[in-house]
Amino acid sequence: MALWGNKDLVYSDGTVTVNFDSKKVVRVGTSATFNTAGITTGNVIKVGSGATYGYAVITAVDSASALSIASTDGFVSGLSTVPGTTYEISSEPLYTVVDSVYRAPEVKTSGFSTSSLFTGVFGVDKVEVGIATTSAYAVSHSGWVGITSYYDMHGNLRVKHEVLVAGGISTAAGTDADDDSLFADS
Repeated sequence: MALWGNKDLVYSDGTVTVNFDSKKVVRVGTSATFNTAGITTGNVIKVGSGATYGYAVITAVDSASALSIASTDGFVSGLSTVPGTTYEISSEPLYTVVDSVYRAPEVKTSGFSTSSLFTGVFGVDKVEVGIATTSAYAVSHSGWVGITSYYDMHGNLRVKHEVLVAGGISTAAGTDADDDSLFADS
């Protein structure tokens, strides 16, 4: 199992449920394709919009409609199941799942100000770095980048970034999807 890959979006189609006792993620619906979607052991699944429920590392692709996860520690406490909701699977660095800075949920209400604090990990390729130079989310290097943003007491957007793995994302066709609104591909 690799510590990270080069795709910030491996798969995201439909909805899933999560059972904390069995540590199973089950695809809701009839067109499940986990076993043919390129998902591998070590990929990270973010559950809920903005990872509102949490993160987990995938330990097995059990079938077309079921995945096994290593732990539920990366999920919001107090839950025993997650009802049908959106999800994203990425090949981001595994240690981000347990890093206290990037733990779920991605939108928090405490931090540097009284406004919401957003944290997330993004795969940013060289093209996305070039395009983002004119945005508030400009980063200095391609790779896996941790982003923290918030509004200060004067209402100004503040963005901090940290390169977690430099150069981890290439510009070759098919290595990075047009998947996030912060880092456009064109």
